[in-house]
Amino acid sequence: MMLHIPQVLSPEQVADCRRLLQQAPWADGRSTAGFQSAMAKDNLQLPEDCAEARQIGALILQALERNPLFIAAALPSRIFPPLFNCYQGGQSFGIHVDNAIRTERGSGERIRTDLSATLFFTAPDEYDGGELVVEDTYGAHSVKLPAGDMILYPSTSLHQVMPVTRGARVCSFFWMQSMVRDDGQRSLLFDLDTGIQRINQELGAEHAASVQLTGVYHNLLRRWAL
Repeated sequence: MMLHIPQVLSPEQVADCRRLLQQAPWADGRSTAGFQSAMAKDNLQLPEDCAEARQIGALILQALERNPLFIAAALPSRIFPPLFNCYQGGQSFGIHVDNAIRTERGSGERIRTDLSATLFFTAPDEYDGGELVVEDTYGAHSVKLPAGDMILYPSTSLHQVMPVTRGARVCSFFWMQSMVRDDGQRSLLFDLDTGIQRINQELGAEHAASVQLTGVYHNLLRRWAL
């Protein structure tokens, strides 16, 4: 399931983050890529332990904790600390699949990458190209979102970033280990949760249908959660 999550960060938060990113120590992005990805990757990236990355990453994680759409879709167990990249001057990232396991620098803890996320800091009219193209069973989907918005998609997906031919594309990217490992099961739970919320709005949370379906939701989550 791919999901567009709007306004994860407010315009004011985006502006503050961009000021920090402008003064940050950007480096060659291939230094953090796996063997296969390094052959396809051409971008700039912030060092994971730099002050700007830690400060903006903490802001993103706080925003996600307060975002009900993200929580319902991802059912996050653990989130890898957000990373940051910049594409400009024809840079791109060829088609690839993200590493199945990521190791947190410092703690050494490993996270299974069930879901990938890209949060945009630059508006679509600020650069040409730079589309995130994600492939699934229904074909290729091109993504280029407003600043502050985020795309969430299964980490099993083949994806790429098209060349940026004008301006600069600046984003945060990171991964999640979900409480529900299977993407199909997560999608069913998300659809069920969405339906329950609609019933609650139209009929009230105490309606028999809402009570029954809420029970089904939690029993499925109990069965599928790891």
